[in-house]
Amino acid sequence: MKKSVRSSLLKTMAATAIVCASLTGAHAQMKYEIGISAGPSNFLGDLGGNFGQGQKFIKDNNIELTRVMPGIYFSVIPSEWFNIRGQFNWGKLEGDDAVIDTKGGLETARKDRNQHFKSPLIEFIVTGEFYPTVFLEQDPEDVWHKFRPYALGGVGVFRFNPRAQYIDPNGRATWVDLKPLRTEGQGMPNYPNVKEYSLTQINVPYGLGIKYFFNDRVNVSFEIVNRITFTDYIDDVSGNYIADQDFYNYFGAGSATADIARQMANKAAFANGGNYLPSYGPGDKRGTPTNNDAYYSTVLKLGIRLGGERAAYTNTRCPVIRF
Repeated sequence: MKKSVRSSLLKTMAATAIVCASLTGAHAQMKYEIGISAGPSNFLGDLGGNFGQGQKFIKDNNIELTRVMPGIYFSVIPSEWFNIRGQFNWGKLEGDDAVIDTKGGLETARKDRNQHFKSPLIEFIVTGEFYPTVFLEQDPEDVWHKFRPYALGGVGVFRFNPRAQYIDPNGRATWVDLKPLRTEGQGMPNYPNVKEYSLTQINVPYGLGIKYFFNDRVNVSFEIVNRITFTDYIDDVSGNYIADQDFYNYFGAGSATADIARQMANKAAFANGGNYLPSYGPGDKRGTPTNNDAYYSTVLKLGIRLGGERAAYTNTRCPVIRF
């Protein structure tokens, strides 16, 4: 009986020691980081772009429509080679066919379309950061004056609201929200296949960066992050033109809203001497629904590390077992 009790006691103490050591070690190594970020961001969608066929990446980047995207973040650092970051960013996205420098190619159709938009943007993203060079370091815990390249990927949610300028009969310009105007027949009974879009969407951020540690607490990073989205309506342009009469049928004959919607749906006349071109009528191509919109940012981040071994054992101790 005594032997059984002693054996059980030894097993219990051994298990306690193992659990306690693992918890204490985890507490000792766990670090956190808080920081701020800022840098240019750009929209990549149907509007704007450069010569040739429109693309959804850097080729159609319009520098003049670059806007600043600030942000704040918090990271959990369970290991030097892997971090988990939550980040909140805000800013603006813009696109404008008028900025296209036409050379007489495929870009002419977009230039004549003459659509534009701007939208506020807020997003919250959660990403994992992978630091591969840590495995080549002799002492990963020593970060003093080190450079570390990294890759990141994750998921996020963002909110947008496309707007454009309406020119009233007196020539006054007013910015109006585009979604309620149903510029491509979204949600209209006679366009059952054109669904309304949500202003809150999911994105998939991915990118590359490099981090430099001034010391074991303060670091700075430079990173480029693109966002894949699952909507083609950040700029309110995706499918085909609809007839002017569709707006009056839906919003009411003589309705001011119908007048605004008709103009926002088709602004080609403003770029072509007041004439609507034959290829910009009902059923004609307005956007490219097979290419969803995207946006990217290039930012500098300033981070401050918290926790770590300096405060590791102040409150966590294993019980002392004496025989």
